[in-house]
Amino acid sequence: MPRGTFHTLTGILLENGSCPVLRVEDGGEWRLDIGGRYRSLLGLRVRLHGARSGFDLLDVNCIERI
Repeated sequence: MPRGTFHTLTGILLENGSCPVLRVEDGGEWRLDIGGRYRSLLGLRVRLHGARSGFDLLDVNCIERI
C-alpha cells in the first residue's frame, strides 16, 4: 500500500507508549497519528478513516465506536 492511500479500518484501539495502535482482526497493528480525545475509546472496538503516512502509520481523520 503506497503512502497517501485512504483506508477505513475496524479493530480494537489500544495504548502503546507514545501513540495509540489499532489492532485489526487479522492480527496486524497500525500506529495512529490521532489528535483530539480518543482515550475514552481505549479498549473498545472502533472504526477509523485515515490516510497512510508511513509503513504502519495512519493519519486519522475520523474515529467512531462501533
